[in-house]
Amino acid sequence: MANQLKGLPDKLASRIARHLAAAGLMIEDDPETAYRHALAARARAPRLAVVREAAGEAAYAAGHYSEALAELRAAKRMNGATAYLPIMADCHRALKQPEQALKLAKSPSVVNFAPEAKAEMTIVEAGARRDMKQFDAALRTLELAPLNNKSRAAWVVRLRYAYADTLVAAGREKDALEWFHRTHAIDADELTDAAERAAALERKLGD
Repeated sequence: MANQLKGLPDKLASRIARHLAAAGLMIEDDPETAYRHALAARARAPRLAVVREAAGEAAYAAGHYSEALAELRAAKRMNGATAYLPIMADCHRALKQPEQALKLAKSPSVVNFAPEAKAEMTIVEAGARRDMKQFDAALRTLELAPLNNKSRAAWVVRLRYAYADTLVAAGREKDALEWFHRTHAIDADELTDAAERAAALERKLGD
């Protein structure tokens, strides 16, 4: 961030940096206020990729999906980064545009993503298939991902949970139960409600 602010007058750079720092601190607990800080930074430096990126991420967190898409597209034009693609694809899902989400999921750059980013795109792609009622295609998408990875990383937890949830949507509740258990087994930080979902399915299947 500091490098991108270097060309600005010191007072302006300091003000923008404060807004971006506040946006970063608040984005989880108060995304709407984070978004307002990001917009304040954008008003002062709309041609900086770091500012447009922050505005896009804050807009996404606050549920302003059209705005998030516009900001992240602008940032991508400025710096050529592809890291935003999973968020952009998820924005398309939220805007009821699953076909556009699938187009982004098929971008050539996704092949070179780090495992975490690739997992996020896989989850969004499978979700877009579910939006289109293509449950078998959604399952195949997730089955091509490393569901059996022995890591307890958050991205593996999220992949397994998405697979279990998609199995439920496809009517395969016994298989889903197994995968909710397999999710819970590695979800040490309780990122998901896999244990509760498994218990509910056990009650249902036992009736």
